[in-house]
Amino acid sequence: MQEMIRRHISQYIELNDEQFDYFLSLTTSRKLRKKQYLLQAGEVCRYESFVTKGCLRAYSIDEKGKEHIVQFATEDWWIADLNSFLTQTPAFYNIDALEDSELIQIEKNALEQIYSCLPQFERFFRIKIQKAFTSLQSRLNESLSGTATDRYLSFISKYPSFEQRLPQHQVASYLGISAEFLSKIRQNLSK
Repeated sequence: MQEMIRRHISQYIELNDEQFDYFLSLTTSRKLRKKQYLLQAGEVCRYESFVTKGCLRAYSIDEKGKEHIVQFATEDWWIADLNSFLTQTPAFYNIDALEDSELIQIEKNALEQIYSCLPQFERFFRIKIQKAFTSLQSRLNESLSGTATDRYLSFISKYPSFEQRLPQHQVASYLGISAEFLSKIRQNLSK
């Protein structure tokens, strides 16, 4: 677990052993069973969570009871309801485990402490948030201007392992289409 997050962090900033150990001292490890919640809508998101094993999803449920998946997170990804985490207000999203999962978590106060003691972490999280924002903008643009087939092809291009790992109805929810329509898209593409 520790080696995975160290490799991840070292892609963006340099840390010596003492700095990395300090960072780790402010984190906690957590295991989730499949279908266990990390966060439920209405709770305050207390942690940024780095996935070292497993798969999670962030989603909302509309007034008709329909799920809308906004993010999947597998190994080497971070997940949180970022608005709730940053503002310490009730979460809009639910986050649960799609597989047995293992996480490294950091609380908001601990993150602020790291920013003060190791300012290079401000760079690290700024880059992570910038990447998330540009990815969200790209996804929004695809949703507004692309066809369902375009969105599906983009999804499997960006995340080739997800299609094998995730149930079809969850991929469809992420794409904003029905599972039946996704099945038709797949059939048409296989011809």
